Amino acid sequence: MTLIKKLQTPLTYEQIKDLKAGDQVSITGVIYSARDAAHKIMVDALHANLPLPIDVEGQIIYYAGPTPAKPGRVIGSCGPTTSGRMDAYSPEIMEQGLKGMIGKGPRSKAVIESMKKNKAVYFAAIGGAAALIADTIKKVDIVAYEELGPEAIRRMEIVDYPCIVAVDCEGNDLYEIGVEKYRVEV
Repeated sequence: MTLIKKLQTPLTYEQIKDLKAGDQVSITGVIYSARDAAHKIMVDALHANLPLPIDVEGQIIYYAGPTPAKPGRVIGSCGPTTSGRMDAYSPEIMEQGLKGMIGKGPRSKAVIESMKKNKAVYFAAIGGAAALIADTIKKVDIVAYEELGPEAIRRMEIVDYPCIVAVDCEGNDLYEIGVEKYRVEV
């Protein structure tokens, strides 16, 4: 039986320091969604010595561009975007205190080094389950860059959002070490 580690946002180093690549987690609290267009605007703001539209200290950014909500729902399908698209921007955002990122796919060496330096963690969302993941999102508000449509920054209140630690804050990378140690013989 696999132990699912429960996390509450905002994240602290104490919460994430013992997480290891391959751990299953369940996240509850507030996260923010943002994709590459929003990341570029945020990094441009930092370069211009302007404040970010959200306080990223201890927060998690989910790389997603949700579809419109159907009647009676708070959000449409909300699956992860390929994380590599944010790699050019992620280190500068982590320098502002970001503690977690959720997406899919491997991260660059520069991002992993920044994660080690800034004590952050990267979670892999469960691919192919975007509609089910949307059920864990209880409230959504656009908080910045509404003109970007699905890529606007959204504040999402989530309950028991399932993820896997893909890269821990020590730089152990599940995409590098593979799942062999987690494979069950059948």
